[in-house]
Amino acid sequence: MSASVAVIDIGSNSIKILVAQRTSEGQLASLKMKTLDARISAGISHAQPRLSDEGMARGLAAIQELLQDAAPFQPAPIQLVATSAVRDAANGKEFIERVKAETGHSIRLLSGNEEANTIGRGLTCDPALKGLRDFYLFDLGGGSLECLSFRDRTIVQAVSLPLGCVRLTERCITDPALPYKPEEHQQIVDTAQKTIAASGFHFNLPPHAVAIGTGGTVTTARAILAARRGKTLETSDTILTLAELRELLAYCGRCSLEDRRRIPAMPAARADVLPAALATVIAIAELGGIEAYRHSLYNLRWGLADELLPEPPPR
Repeated sequence: MSASVAVIDIGSNSIKILVAQRTSEGQLASLKMKTLDARISAGISHAQPRLSDEGMARGLAAIQELLQDAAPFQPAPIQLVATSAVRDAANGKEFIERVKAETGHSIRLLSGNEEANTIGRGLTCDPALKGLRDFYLFDLGGGSLECLSFRDRTIVQAVSLPLGCVRLTERCITDPALPYKPEEHQQIVDTAQKTIAASGFHFNLPPHAVAIGTGGTVTTARAILAARRGKTLETSDTILTLAELRELLAYCGRCSLEDRRRIPAMPAARADVLPAALATVIAIAELGGIEAYRHSLYNLRWGLADELLPEPPPR
């Protein structure tokens, strides 16, 4: 086994770490994974979004905790990356400078195109997907949605769109504490489908192509569905059908925020944005004629780790 690296992904809704190393066979192996809900992106839907002092403090505290978690593995290098929330914020540079001053670590600010392509690279590291050749990938975060298509495992389309679940919740849902309204659902569906169509992203792969879903939304949906069946995320089916997602949205949508937080396997910090998130992945499926998503935990952090870790020497 090689030396390890650490990647901290500063997202709009959560901040995550992956400590990984490469096996002698060339695969990536996780030594540590952890997610902290920090929601640094409150206000991301505003015309000129800014990171609040409270959001920056939550983000900094999460980064410091994850750096402490990584320390026993002595990873080198440690790479911090930021995406939509920091990229779009008028004061994103202030947050980057604050993290540097407090931790000594610089933040690499990814463009939307870099984010999408690195997510794609990470997905191809998933050994469970090794046999797939032509497929779509949709990664829904708090600030943005990345849409990719692969032919023969090579990225042929990659777009990053302002359709994150925090952004759409702020824009389309009047009061997240109340049950989800039909008119709010229609606004989210219309916004998502029109934005994807205007981006030039095409659903033009062969009929057998699989749709992969990554990110917190699909992970949360899978965990809730697994809990209903008395299973853990790890032991549950990786396939989430469109019918299951529609039923889950109908169920969550009838609940108040307080009741939604009590749903088994529901992360409390995601309960307010889950209706908008589910509506978005459903809208994608309806637009593209997709009947199911296959879930993968391999995304941005894995792609960055793959960049950082050298390939093993030939045998």
